[in-house]
Parts: sequence; structure tokens; C-alpha cells
Amino acid sequence: MASMPVHKYRPFQPVDLTDRTWPSRTIERAPIWCSVDLRDGNQALVEPMGAERKRRMFDLLVKLGFKEIEVGFPAASQSRSELIRRTFDAIAGSQRAIVHLYNSTSELQRRVVFGQDRAGIIDIAVTGAKLIGDLASAVPDTEIIYQYSPESFTGTELDFAVEICEAVLETWGSMPTKKAILNLPATVEMATPNVYADQIEWFGRHITGRDRFVLSVHPHNDRGTGVAAAELAVLAGAERVEGTLFGNGERTGNVDLMTLALNLYSQGVDPKLTIADIDAIVETVEYCNRLPVHPRHPYAGELVFTAFSGSHQDAIKKGFEALAKRNDELWEVPYLPIDPKDLGRTYDAVIRVNSQSGKGGVAYLLKTDHGLELPRALQVEFSRIVQDWTESTGKEASSSDIWTMFCQKYRGEGEIDLVEYRTFPNANGRTIHATIMDRGDERIIEGHGSGPLDAFVDALRRAGIADIAVLAYHEHALGAGSDAQAAAYVEAGLPNGRTIFGVEIDRNIVSASLRALTSIAGRARHA
Repeated sequence: MASMPVHKYRPFQPVDLTDRTWPSRTIERAPIWCSVDLRDGNQALVEPMGAERKRRMFDLLVKLGFKEIEVGFPAASQSRSELIRRTFDAIAGSQRAIVHLYNSTSELQRRVVFGQDRAGIIDIAVTGAKLIGDLASAVPDTEIIYQYSPESFTGTELDFAVEICEAVLETWGSMPTKKAILNLPATVEMATPNVYADQIEWFGRHITGRDRFVLSVHPHNDRGTGVAAAELAVLAGAERVEGTLFGNGERTGNVDLMTLALNLYSQGVDPKLTIADIDAIVETVEYCNRLPVHPRHPYAGELVFTAFSGSHQDAIKKGFEALAKRNDELWEVPYLPIDPKDLGRTYDAVIRVNSQSGKGGVAYLLKTDHGLELPRALQVEFSRIVQDWTESTGKEASSSDIWTMFCQKYRGEGEIDLVEYRTFPNANGRTIHATIMDRGDERIIEGHGSGPLDAFVDALRRAGIADIAVLAYHEHALGAGSDAQAAAYVEAGLPNGRTIFGVEIDRNIVSASLRALTSIAGRARHA
């Protein structure tokens, strides 16, 4: 087998930070969020947003609670004078605005793209920063917050990143009472997330005047670890995160702010965003971006709160049962890190049944949609019936499909139906007189036993209809008040060793149990 040309690449060098402190920290508060959906997200679209879609996205971001929204690509791109002036034209009349300046600083871009040494790159940044300062002083009615990004920070030598940022801060006269924003982008994700965290912590330690700026990060997702990199960067001292809803952006995208926020939420940390209807958010983002959100996307995907696996379904079912017995609001359900209802989802799609599912999923749907609490043996038998159906059809079994199969197998009118009955005591227990329809013929049968169920079994035997023995019996209430009913589950054995189940629902529990027996008796003839 031919090997891949790994000789073309070299490993990223780690940061010399043996006393790093970020691994022992936890995130206790949300960072400042900045959405770049209207800039980074928009420029990465096959069909860039027009005014109507931009406005719809902007309204969504405001509704979610974003206080900082980058409304367009920074016209200060690469610190060009004419674009910086156009930026100030665009924000004329604003009460408050962030003006973002950046230029690329990495060793590779200095050498290949700009043909500049360190001094030349610093001059580009400082020249742009000075112009921004001059233009800001000319609009005293607008509060201007300065932001600088050493673009391609992850490929920039750390000492140079500190040097150029200090030069920009000095030009702006940044101070604790007038903080700038220093944004350190993972323009291209070049190493593991821990290395990015080391870079952030190293930078924060070595730059002078740490209290005169807000430390921001702008992670991309080239290695598929943008979320992890952002979280570790916050542990390392970042106070602000730039990203997009669901991670749209150039190449593999920006960091996903929805995932970051809901990760915090799952840890009991207020994300400072209101994400109460995840499906409505997905709908708007898909409309604006003309891109689908993957069904397995964290938190937002159509299938992320859905279990098909039998073992998962059983655990979720038991988790909900345990939750119902608790006397507090702590959320603890296996395989569901947060309550779907918190995001505007229902429990309807939590468990779905296909050929990979087991008894837990089937039992959960019957309980959730119909209130039935199947005994374990019945769960096992019926789940096999459902599994055979899903395997033969190759389809998912909906709740409606499952209910139809259940009724056909264990309930409903059959060869024998109970018309009416009367029971009364005798010297040894109970006697039953019952009228039944047996394949269309009306018959009156009588039996004796310790109770109504036992007496009815005796009556069926005496009439030559069915020779069955009750092996197990379960019952429970359904509903309350005027709608109250009862469910009866009967497991009966036949002389040939086979077992048959019958289930019935009725307002009267005795009637329900007798009707379950008539269902069994009709099927016993063919067993």
C-alpha cells in the first residue's frame, strides 16, 4: 500500500509554557458574544445575502440577545486608508460603534503575500490605527471602540504578536477606562486546541497593560476543533468570542456560537443568550444562508434528541420514570444532556423505533402516547413483533404504526367478544354468568373460581372454547376524573406450552380483564 506524502508537512511547534494554568480552570460565566454572521458568514455563502435576508438575520441576532453584531466586512481590511474612511462614512450618526482594524501578521503571509519584514507589517498596522484615531476624534458624538486583530495570529510568532499589538494600543492611547479589543484569530486552525489555549495564555502574560484591552478570540474550524479551541481559549483568559450561528463561515466555518452557548447551559452557566425555540432559529438561519443545518448538528439538529438504539431507549425511558419521582428540578436523563423542552422541542421525537430499537423504545411510545405500562414479558414479545415489521419493511415504525400493530395483536374484536356478564358470590368464591359472541353466535357460559377472572377461565373451559391458565396479571389506572379508565394485562398459558397475552382498556377494571381474556381465547384456537 502506497503511503501518503506526509513529508510535505511539518508539525506545529508547541508553546513553551510549562506552568500553564488554564487546564485547572472551569468556565463560570459566559464570554462577550460577537456575531459575525453578517460578515464572515455572509462572505462564505454561494449566494451572499441581500438586504432582506441580512435584515432577517440581524433581527434574529437581536432577539437572541447579541449585543455586538458585525454588520459587514471590515472596510479597514488590511489597513487601507480609503477603506478606513469609508468605514467612518458608514457609521456616521451612530451612537456607539466598534471599528475593527486588522492586517495579516503571520510569518508565511509576511514572506509570501506581502514581502515585508516585521517592521513593515507594524508600520501598516500603526498607520491604520493612527488614521482611525484621527477620524474618531472628528466624530465626538459617536462613541468609537477600537478593535485590532493580528490576522493569522496562529501562524504568528508570539513575541511579534505582542509587539504589534502593543504598538497599536500605544497609538490609540488605550487605557483601563477606554479599553480597546484585541482579537486573536485562529484564521486557520493549525494545531490542537490546547496549543491555541497556550498561545492565548502566553500572550496575556507577556503583553504590557493587560487591563487596557478586552481579549477576544475568533476561532475557525479547519481541524474540526473550533468549539474546543474557543472553550480552552476562554479558560486561558479570553473574555470575548467571535463566531456565527451554527458555525457558517469560510472553509470549514467559524466557531459555532449556538453550540458554545448551549455547552455552557448544560453546565448550569447562564449563556446570556435566549435560545428558547431552536427550530425557529434553524429555520431562519437556513433561509438566510441557503445552507442546511445538519440533522446531527449539536443541540440544533433534527435528530440530536432522538434515540433509535434499544439500550439508549431503555435508559431514557428509565430516566424519565426516575425524573417523575423526584422532588426537584435537576435534569438527569441518560443520553439527553439538556431538556429538549428548554429549547422549544417536545418529547415526541425523543424515541423513534426502527430495526435497531428494543423493548424500551416501544414501551416508551406506548406509555407516552397511550398511557400503557406494559409488563416486561409483554414488552419483550411485542418489541420483537415491531422489529420484525421494521426489518421486513425497511422503515421506521411511527407511533401510529406501533399502536395499530399492538391493537391488532392484543386488543379489539376477534372470534370471541364479551357482550355482558354478572358475577355473584358462592360458597367457594365467585360465580360468573356471561353472554359472549363466538364467531357470530351468541352463547351463555357459566363458571366458578376464586374471583371473576378465575371464574371466567373456568367458564371458557367448561364451554369447550379455550383451555387456558392465567400466568400473570397486571392492571393500572389510566387518566383521572370523568375520563378515568383502567388497563388490564393478562398473560395466559396453553396446554402446548405457548403463552398468549391479552390487553384491554375499559372504565371498569373487571370488564377490562375479562375482555383481555376473550381476546386470548379467540387466538388460543389457532396457537
